[in-house]
Amino acid sequence: MFPLTVAQVAMRFVFYVLRGIFVKDATVGALLHLSEKAIAVLVWLCVVLWITGLWPDFVDYLDGTTLPLARHKVSLLTMLQGAASVLVTLIIALWIGTVLENRLMKFSGMHSSLRTVVARMLRALLILIAFLVSLSLVGIDLTVLSVFGGALGVGIGLGLQKIASSYVSGFVILLERSMVIGDMVAVDKYFGKVTQINTRYTILEGLDGIESVLPNELFVSNPVQNYSLTHRIVRLSTQLTILYQDDVETVLSIMEQAALGVQRVSQQTAPQALLIKIGADGLDLELGFWITDPENGRLNVLSDVNRAIWAAFKQHGIEVAHAKRDIRIMDERSFRQSTGKENPDMPGGQNSRTMPGN
Repeated sequence: MFPLTVAQVAMRFVFYVLRGIFVKDATVGALLHLSEKAIAVLVWLCVVLWITGLWPDFVDYLDGTTLPLARHKVSLLTMLQGAASVLVTLIIALWIGTVLENRLMKFSGMHSSLRTVVARMLRALLILIAFLVSLSLVGIDLTVLSVFGGALGVGIGLGLQKIASSYVSGFVILLERSMVIGDMVAVDKYFGKVTQINTRYTILEGLDGIESVLPNELFVSNPVQNYSLTHRIVRLSTQLTILYQDDVETVLSIMEQAALGVQRVSQQTAPQALLIKIGADGLDLELGFWITDPENGRLNVLSDVNRAIWAAFKQHGIEVAHAKRDIRIMDERSFRQSTGKENPDMPGGQNSRTMPGN
């Protein structure tokens, strides 16, 4: 009965640790389910061997079965013990890192970006320590890591520059706090809300719902427009042209009142209508207004403001100007008086030709 109890407790603890590491938003993946089933089968198989008394014979069989590895022969038991030590140390390191990260994320006295950087650096340090400890437990000399480090340096120099640059850029973004989760940013041809800032990449959710996975190097090496770095107030504008005979002051006041009637337009910073230019076709006006929620889109609120202005213009009988062009047909005398030349296309002109008769 005691082996069954120990096996049950061990499985529950392993499942608890694995779910604490890999489960996010209470969603258990298919791979984790499969791993839990494999662990359960392995544990119950060991319990059956222990109860039936076959465990010592099974261990002797693994110890006596050797496989050639370079110039040495390594038993299956040694290989399994090494794999188990590496796996256990890594899982423990990841679990401790997850617990520390959850504690840091709840610490309100530190900026969110700094908390993310500290949590990820702690997790990387724990994984490195677990890796070194597991190598020592297996019996591998740590001096071989110098060869591995040289190979890694050559690999980074030959083809991993972009990946290494993205990792470094991720820590730079988090430390500089130039961009945090929830900001509305535009970089290159992408615009959207920052939903995740990971070590290698950042996810932008566009206003159309499409998520873009962008390498962090893009945010460091390119100009970035952050619409909510210090504040979330964004100015938008719309332009139109009215007729000369309309009263400018009345029209400007109507435009400002129409914009104030739109729900998303800021009431604290009032809209401002301006006379931009006395144009060729009419009076060019511009209405500038402010919004405090750029994450909800710009074109939709701009459309609402334009519709409100159009409705107000129709109510007050104000017409929007359009281009007008007059076409004047001139006879030969008028053309000569206005240009001082003779029109070759006019009958009787200098270059006119007489068509032969039939």
